[in-house]
Amino acid sequence: MLDGVLFFPVTPFDHDGEVDYDRLVEHIERGVAAGPGGVFVACGTGEFHALGLAEFGEIVRRTVETVAGRVPVFAGAGGSLVQAKEFAVSAKVNGADGILLLPPYLVTMPAAGLAEYTRAVAAATDLPLIVYNRGNAVFDEVSAVTVATLPTVIGFKDGTGDLDNVSRIVIAVKKSLVGTGKEFLFFNGLPTAEITQQAYRAIGVTLYSSATFAFAPELALAFYNSLESGNEELAEALLRDFFHPLVRLRNKVPGYAVSLVKHGVTLEGIDAGPVRAPLVAPTPEHQAELEQIIAAGRAVLAGSLAVNATA
Repeated sequence: MLDGVLFFPVTPFDHDGEVDYDRLVEHIERGVAAGPGGVFVACGTGEFHALGLAEFGEIVRRTVETVAGRVPVFAGAGGSLVQAKEFAVSAKVNGADGILLLPPYLVTMPAAGLAEYTRAVAAATDLPLIVYNRGNAVFDEVSAVTVATLPTVIGFKDGTGDLDNVSRIVIAVKKSLVGTGKEFLFFNGLPTAEITQQAYRAIGVTLYSSATFAFAPELALAFYNSLESGNEELAEALLRDFFHPLVRLRNKVPGYAVSLVKHGVTLEGIDAGPVRAPLVAPTPEHQAELEQIIAAGRAVLAGSLAVNATA
């Protein structure tokens, strides 16, 4: 099962736009060495939307080989029903431990149809599956309970921020599983999830995805540990000086939730290359702003460590 900070790697591309598998391996190795609770490869931060099936399979294979069983490896699947099944099967063939099911492509749908989509993908493989409540894929209590009772569905990840709906889903799913012995996981999957995690913890959602871990794992881990230990002063300082400024920058351009993370990885010494269209790279001005934000976050952490050392 998953625990701790969850690592969502980027997918490095070379400057011809092809997947750079050597840089991917380097990125995965460095991330796993920093101590995440799991690796979610070729998902949103990994530009799943821009990958072909053959690329995806090789990305999963290389990741599983690099991680070598140290933590679970989950891979993305989604899009059309046919495509989602193909990616789910590829994830299994290439050694993934589970699947994060991303939203169906473009269409709007009733919650009952979303449950059926999930059922069909789950039937294509015996891998554990986490559903993603985001974008056009919005569950209600009934559909969430329906998928939670499927044998291989082990988790529910929210990317809507609708705490009213999510709170009701958490309670309904827990009630539906009483007496079954099934352990079920709930995740905060909002971009830069740290800024909302205190609210999610209040409704029983303790796990979250951290894009920050991809380029500044020490800051991601410091924030997680501050929540776990009740260090409200450090959590507030990291939110004020790092996470909130990062979100303000992220919100300036659509797609920066991916391209800023990718540039952050490059800043840390692994050339992650460009993003694929339709995403765009950060402007030089925004690249400089990102560097300043990272420096401010590290200054907060250094100050906290210095205080602890003299206490």
